[in-house]
Amino acid sequence: MRRRVRIARRQIERISRTATLGGLFLSFLKIGLVGFGGGVAVLAQIRVLTVRKRFWLTDSEFAEALALAQSLPGTSAGNSVTYIGLRLRGWRGAAVSMAGFILPSMLIMIGLAIVYKHIRAFPDTQRFFHGLNGAVVALILVTAWRMGKSILTQRWQWWIAVLSFLTVALFDATVLEVVLVAGLIGIYIDSFAETQLRRLRNLGTIASRRRARVRARLAKRRRSRKKEQLKADEEREESLTLRSIGILAVAMPLAAKFALLFTLSAMFLRIGSVTFGGGLVMVPLIESEVVNNHQWLTHQEFADAFALSQITPGPVLIIATFVGYRVAGTLGAVVATISIFLPAFLMTIAAGSSLRRFRDNKIVQALLRGIAPAVVGLLVAAGLSIGRAGIHSWVGLSIMIVAMFTLIRFRPNAFWVILGAGVIRFLFGAVGLG
Repeated sequence: MRRRVRIARRQIERISRTATLGGLFLSFLKIGLVGFGGGVAVLAQIRVLTVRKRFWLTDSEFAEALALAQSLPGTSAGNSVTYIGLRLRGWRGAAVSMAGFILPSMLIMIGLAIVYKHIRAFPDTQRFFHGLNGAVVALILVTAWRMGKSILTQRWQWWIAVLSFLTVALFDATVLEVVLVAGLIGIYIDSFAETQLRRLRNLGTIASRRRARVRARLAKRRRSRKKEQLKADEEREESLTLRSIGILAVAMPLAAKFALLFTLSAMFLRIGSVTFGGGLVMVPLIESEVVNNHQWLTHQEFADAFALSQITPGPVLIIATFVGYRVAGTLGAVVATISIFLPAFLMTIAAGSSLRRFRDNKIVQALLRGIAPAVVGLLVAAGLSIGRAGIHSWVGLSIMIVAMFTLIRFRPNAFWVILGAGVIRFLFGAVGLG
């Protein structure tokens, strides 16, 4: 019997380490359900899942995913989930991973938007979320410490980590600037020999010749296809014109709804495409569009929406779900959510595919070796920033210290540490201790 149990346990462990589409969806669905604390906090839970439990990635590979995620628009957590799914199961894995990660917070935010007017009646619940902040800071710092042990093996890597922390914490540098400079330093230290430069020139010449041949072939094919497409396009334009007239005549009441959804989608697509630095950077842009330009929400309603996005699991950009629901109902919530995350999702797939293809290139390896220690410094800076905003008393500081000790000494499930910290903070406030 014991032998059968051991065999069954090994089979279960082997299955859990196999990244199936269903496994990716369910794994990131769980993180999306319990991922309180914003994108940086969720990254620690993603690391626990992918590195410690499932063994899908190593610490260096996770740092690679995080560095790529922080160099692109959108949230670092969402981009990391997309890249991990892409790395394990291609674009389908990226799609199901991101869907599982976003779905819980989207559904919760829709529910909160429905009962929005009744939420203000429970002000004491803020104590619970203050406790969550202390545990979240502890989780971020412990994650940075564990990553640093395996990544910071040389003196220059320590220097990059420290300088990355200082430039973000003291001089308010952007994540993109830090990652770019760190990558260039890695290239300079690791890959700047004369022989490598000659190889690069030769490779560049060969690549340019190949590109020229490919472009010539593509141009020839385009010219041959262009004539055929012109005739087909004329026929399509005529049929589309007739269909458009018929649709407008039958579905005029829906035209206004579609126009509103299109405006909503275009706005969030634009914000999601050009905003670097994480979800919090996007909040002022969203407020300007939603409150000032379109006047869909008042300033107070937007402030309430931001508060709700902070107390729900998942990334802060889930505020788009609230805005979409208030503007166009449930369909608007779905459209707004997809639109705000879609640009970063597509960019991560494009960048991740290129990174996978050229990962064995020495220049790429040097770039990643420079970026990896910067990620450690950025995590410490993020923990400091969240601590300043969310820890305002000795109770919160004590909770953070105890949570750090618990995570390092006993290695429990991070969810229970965060949940326990919230409950303890609520109880302390109930008895008048802070």
